[in-house]
Amino acid sequence: MSYELIAAVDLGSNSFRLQVGRIVDNQIYPLDSLKESVRLAAGLTVERTLDGPSQLRALETLGRFGERLRGFIPGAVRAVATNTLRVAKNAPQFLAQAETALGFPIEVIAGREEARLIYLGVAHTLANPRTQQLVVDIGGGSTEFIVGRNFSPLQLESLYMGCVSHSLKYFPRGHIAKHALKEAELAARKELQTIVSAYRATGWEEAVGSSGTAKAIVDLLELNGLNDDEATGITLGGIERLKSLLLRAGDTGNLRLTGLRADRVPVLPGGLCIMSAVFKEFGLERMTFSEGALRLGVLYDLLGRHHHDDQREATVGQFMQRYEVDRRQAARVSQTALALQRQLLPAGGDQAQTDALFLLWAGRLHEIGISVAHSSYHKHSAYILANADMPGFSKMDQGRLSRIVLAHRGKLERIQAMTREPRDWLLIFCMRLAALLHRARDDTPLPVLDAAATERGFRLTVDDAWLSASPLTAAALEEEARQWTGVNMELRIRREKSRLSRDTVEG
Repeated sequence: MSYELIAAVDLGSNSFRLQVGRIVDNQIYPLDSLKESVRLAAGLTVERTLDGPSQLRALETLGRFGERLRGFIPGAVRAVATNTLRVAKNAPQFLAQAETALGFPIEVIAGREEARLIYLGVAHTLANPRTQQLVVDIGGGSTEFIVGRNFSPLQLESLYMGCVSHSLKYFPRGHIAKHALKEAELAARKELQTIVSAYRATGWEEAVGSSGTAKAIVDLLELNGLNDDEATGITLGGIERLKSLLLRAGDTGNLRLTGLRADRVPVLPGGLCIMSAVFKEFGLERMTFSEGALRLGVLYDLLGRHHHDDQREATVGQFMQRYEVDRRQAARVSQTALALQRQLLPAGGDQAQTDALFLLWAGRLHEIGISVAHSSYHKHSAYILANADMPGFSKMDQGRLSRIVLAHRGKLERIQAMTREPRDWLLIFCMRLAALLHRARDDTPLPVLDAAATERGFRLTVDDAWLSASPLTAAALEEEARQWTGVNMELRIRREKSRLSRDTVEG
């Protein structure tokens, strides 16, 4: 399906943003944007739970965003959440309310996936993306670093430090002291030392800052004449002069600078110290600014999915190559699983198409764990899918893929508590049957199989003669029926005479 309008929602640790774009000739033209300072990270307690006031601010903002998005169909909107919701222990409970307020699903994305999307957004705003760029995005709870060229990232990293968390830790109640500035910058430099060597080895020709902290610093340096020789962007000399002004003020409440927005005041000291550390550790003299950021990257990633340039497809292909997947077996299992799904959901629709993609990916990747050990390989496969960096996939996507793969063999009782979505049970049924039927790992044609959903589970109709001639498969299907009984569901196996053999399951 093609869309004229698409939208991205960025639930950042400092601000929430909504961007609406119009698609014209495979390009996105910004049409409307909303931004609200929520400071979600400020509501993160020492126990790493979101407090009530921060949740209320967030839900009120998402309610307003939801009003703007009324009339958008689900496939045209993508909402992503970043660091604070990656670490908050009560994130699942909050996200259920947040999705209701917004009216659309919300994905929590991993740090490196956030970095990839940031770079995608920045690269689409650069005059010459063929130049190798170092992109730095200081957010509220994390900072992303990317080296890339021609829309392709070469280095991706996300560090757990941001303008909100750094300001709260080193500048409580807005008090600015000389020792606090030094400690905050030193702490940031220590974090950077874990990545700077690899980044220097890769190299870059230009440094680019994106998002709120970089924008605020650019505005303050340029509007207050703090840069070296009226230079534009961010300069090391400008950073040092701005730090001196903060120290002289002694408190964020005393700052009187042209271009300083009220919502940026509480988080300026922490963000500035991180930026100063970046300049010193990476040896920078100047940094330009890009309006492209996470939300624009999300829009272009969404556009790619609709134009069959899905990063997730590329990631699955890379994983199949990396883990030396038996491609013929993966194709057999995938095709049979999809054919079963088409029987169970003949009407199709957007949700069925999404489910079909996950089933296809599960079929292609269900054996990657064999590279670790053949014994319990499904557990190794599931662990890799849940924990590896998978560009294009959110953490929830990875969790869903991992559960389907974990459940494709073995005892169903083990995954009962993890699988509450009825749609996922349908995919698990398709994967288990496909893997069972292709246990021989050869191209012997399967008989015609009829699958149907029942009130309590599933029914499978099989050719009686074929099943009588396949005692191993017959026994496996009987055991499979017992597995479904163990999770209070059913699989009824019905034998039918005179079923003709075919190469694939009847779709």
